[in-house]
Amino acid sequence: MRSLLYIVAVILVIGWALGVFAFHVAGGIIHVLLVIAVISLILGLIRRA
Repeated sequence: MRSLLYIVAVILVIGWALGVFAFHVAGGIIHVLLVIAVISLILGLIRRA
C-alpha cells in the first residue's frame, strides 16, 4: 500500500509540473494536485514510522 501512495504522489507531482509549465490555464486545479501529492507523501511517511 505504501508504494501505491508514492506512485500516486509521483504521478500527481508530474501532472502538477506539466500543468504549471505547459498548461497555465487551469490555475487552481493544478495546485490542488500538488496539495494532494504532498498529503499522500506525508501519509506514507507517517504510516512507515
